[in-house]
Amino acid sequence: MGTEFFVFALVGFLAQIVDGALGMAYGAVSSTMLLSFGVPPAAASASVHAAEMFTTAASATSHVRHRNVNWRLFWRLAPAGIVGGVLGAYVLTSIDGAMLRPFITVYLGLLGVYILYRAFRSSKPYHEPKTQVVLPLGVAGGFVDAAGGGGWGAVVTSSLIGSGGAPRYVVGTVNTVEFFVTTAISMAFITALMTGHWADAEGIGPHLWSVAGLVAGGILAAPLAGFVVRILPAKRLMLLVGTLVVALAGYQTWELLFKAA
Repeated sequence: MGTEFFVFALVGFLAQIVDGALGMAYGAVSSTMLLSFGVPPAAASASVHAAEMFTTAASATSHVRHRNVNWRLFWRLAPAGIVGGVLGAYVLTSIDGAMLRPFITVYLGLLGVYILYRAFRSSKPYHEPKTQVVLPLGVAGGFVDAAGGGGWGAVVTSSLIGSGGAPRYVVGTVNTVEFFVTTAISMAFITALMTGHWADAEGIGPHLWSVAGLVAGGILAAPLAGFVVRILPAKRLMLLVGTLVVALAGYQTWELLFKAA
């Protein structure tokens, strides 16, 4: 039990450093680790979101304190993300969320290449993301995050930066919104369990040490996120985001092909 706690604390710390600075990867990394320990997909997603209620609160506080949040974008993105997250939780407790994974992987791979292309091009002025992009993107990001056990940042952060949003404020805003999306998803899982909709659910009780480790490591790392985003130049942040998205998509593609074989 103790060893499991410290392993997941280290995973949570490293994943939160990456997630807080680049706006993605905590859910994907944590879910992958839980699945490798034999936790069922729905229980893994519920566990990660329970942990993220604490880590995203700490991360959001850091970004707000360092003034990395675009509040106009926040108020458009948050409601859309919450709606998508609740729908995703409902779907995951009804069907196998892994069916969506190949489509998400292809999308992320193409998006990561585009972000790298923009980073290496001559710099263009950043602009405010348009509402007609933000609303459907928020719904899609929330849905993917709940149904896939992670992916809010990978989908939303990379898409908004790819469409011309300023990296510092996109990362800060998306991380801040994530707390509210995560809380809504966690409440949806609890509601599904209590109403009998999630009839075949396996409780997170046997995995409490893992979840506790993710929480402890994530909370320790979260205060560093806002500072890192504030001091990194926009082009370098864009390069890091693009590289991470391509790497995640490549790893997921390899995993899908390996399992298929």
